[in-house]
Amino acid sequence: MQHGKYRFIVGFLVVPMALYVIFVIWPFIQSIYYSFTDWTGLSPDFKMVGFDNYAKMLDDDVFWKSLQHSVLLAVLLPLVTLGLALFFAFMLNVGGRRRKGAAVTGVRGSGFYKIAYFFPQVLSIAIVAILFQFAFDPAQGMINGTLKAVGFDDVPTWLGDPDLALWVIMAVLVWCTTGFFVVLFSAGMASIPKDFYEAALLDGASRFTTFFRITLPLLWDTVQSGWVYMGILALGAEGFAIVHIMSVGPGGPDYSTTVLPLYVYQAAFRDGQAGYATTIGVALLIVTLAFAAIVMRVGRRERLEF
Repeated sequence: MQHGKYRFIVGFLVVPMALYVIFVIWPFIQSIYYSFTDWTGLSPDFKMVGFDNYAKMLDDDVFWKSLQHSVLLAVLLPLVTLGLALFFAFMLNVGGRRRKGAAVTGVRGSGFYKIAYFFPQVLSIAIVAILFQFAFDPAQGMINGTLKAVGFDDVPTWLGDPDLALWVIMAVLVWCTTGFFVVLFSAGMASIPKDFYEAALLDGASRFTTFFRITLPLLWDTVQSGWVYMGILALGAEGFAIVHIMSVGPGGPDYSTTVLPLYVYQAAFRDGQAGYATTIGVALLIVTLAFAAIVMRVGRRERLEF
């Protein structure tokens, strides 16, 4: 059985590893290389400038604002999204009233609620951003129209207010991502034996206690993976797309919603500073890896099996 084992393994790994190196590792290496140049992104001619781009980045106020906003999204967005998803999933699976023959049940109509929660996942993030951009329009939007209809004359400008714009965008991200984790956590909770909950309830444990003593520990690996996934989305494509479409500018007003992926895009394609954009991209890579490492390290705990 051991004869030719390693040749068999290498034969299966060589093609996917080669593709991974070509399409993932090599672009990272190229980006790091270009971060030391003055490449405009349009001309094949460029020269090495050493650490000038990194020095410029450290003195760039917009970069520090963008970093602050990205970190805020990476920390708060998973916290709120996963917290809501855990609450809804727990209610759907074990939060219902006791019924005859079953000590632990979900709420009635839980199947319909799962579909309703998951519905935003069917929509593209671009469509969601456009819909909410119209909804938050200060003059003709549905939200301000509703507020005026019930007697509020002094309505906010939402995306035009530097103090509110980022929070509005974050709320939209929470709305469109919570449903996915509700379904994910519901699937995990459905696999937990009901005997655990029934035994805890017979001992006098409350729903609150069963959640923190049974549900959360047994779902911790899923929660941790979801935290990393949500952080990467906030630091990457989702954060870029929704800010680019919804915000004024985009990235405004007064850079109040600019995030690192958007700043990379603007530096490369608006300002023609591809070398400087790759420098910001390297910083974004470091932030993303540091975020994932911190979450995995802080969230490490003994694996529980059932």
